[in-house]
Amino acid sequence: MTGSDIVLDRLMRLHPKLIDLSLARVWRLLAALGHPERRLPPVLHVAGTNGKGSVIAYLRAMLEAAGRSTHVYTSPHLVRFNERIRLAGALIAEDELLRLLEECECANGGESITFFEITTCAAFLAFAATPADILLLETGLGGRLDATNVVGRPRLTVLTPISFDHMDHLGHTLERIAGEKAGIMKPGVPAVIGPQPPEAAAVFATRAAALGCKLWRHGSDWTATGDADALLFRDPGGTRRLPLPGLPGPHQIDNAGMALACVPFLGDFGIGESHVRQGLQSVEWPARLQRLTRGPLPERLPPGWELWLDGAHNAAAGAVIAAWAEQRAPQPLYLVFGALATKDAAAILRPLAPHVSAVHTVAVPGEHKTLGAEAAATAARSVGHSAAAAADVAAAVAAIVAAAPAPASILICGSLYLAGTVLADNG
Repeated sequence: MTGSDIVLDRLMRLHPKLIDLSLARVWRLLAALGHPERRLPPVLHVAGTNGKGSVIAYLRAMLEAAGRSTHVYTSPHLVRFNERIRLAGALIAEDELLRLLEECECANGGESITFFEITTCAAFLAFAATPADILLLETGLGGRLDATNVVGRPRLTVLTPISFDHMDHLGHTLERIAGEKAGIMKPGVPAVIGPQPPEAAAVFATRAAALGCKLWRHGSDWTATGDADALLFRDPGGTRRLPLPGLPGPHQIDNAGMALACVPFLGDFGIGESHVRQGLQSVEWPARLQRLTRGPLPERLPPGWELWLDGAHNAAAGAVIAAWAEQRAPQPLYLVFGALATKDAAAILRPLAPHVSAVHTVAVPGEHKTLGAEAAATAARSVGHSAAAAADVAAAVAAIVAAAPAPASILICGSLYLAGTVLADNG
């Protein structure tokens, strides 16, 4: 365990709840720290249900291709906490992270504050102290009361597709959820709007009118489509034929399109056509339909087998995986599935039923809120899957290989936390 791990463990115990949406505690600590949120480079703030991290990954790749230094804040991490904070292109160093966490712990003085709130304050300290051209800032949950929503005037806001997730905190209708996400919109600051259900689109339009925001909307101001060879991006400037995104899955056309729609608002960053093309192809974002080729799990597979990993953990993400599965070659697909008890496992698995030969379920290691393997198998059967519980991922993979009549593909999915444990040994 590193020094930062020890401090992070202490910070986890400063509030009885993991999630308690409020900005009061964040403002209190930021004031004690000298308001680092006022000393940031230009901020591009991203909220939404799915696709936030992928949009940021494309933007980072394009900006860095143009020679720009980029801060990035994302969550959750997969293997190490350091993944959440990228300073001018590099993951934050362990000694710097430890120093900042201890500074925040000292300034907080033992007061109640959630883990995400205090670690976000640490990230702002890091971003304020290290020069960079831009900060790509991802909300943690929601938007209006999210700990990242303390930036007074970002350069641009981005709202990725809205769907059902975290309903206990954000509301049980798309209008309520969209209203929380729309909280990142600021007076006079343009907003790029990704593909949306009508209920969410209406909320964003109303909010923009109240704030005087220019909306740059998918479907009316820009579109992104794909064919076998290219991404076609259309806006008032015309149609551009660009390389297909480097991340697999048809949903990545929309994610790459949202990043492309941001580029006209970043004119002073010098992102040219060659940088766009390079960024689309060089993008990296782990556990998003990532093929695993090294480590104990893939090395145990017989010739002809493939092992894939995705952090899909809500119904919309399940539909995205189903679309990917439908476009694949006809090789059989098996799932290793594990989810938190706070998620609707049946809703995630339902769209996958026509495309999957069988599901082997596991508990998410190290998570006290995990859905048990037997309960997950029951959920899978309820939506038409053949399912069996397994002791762990390795046992599930072994059982699939033993029972399958021919080489096949295996996809591990259901939780970013499960993906992180798999990547720790196989990434």
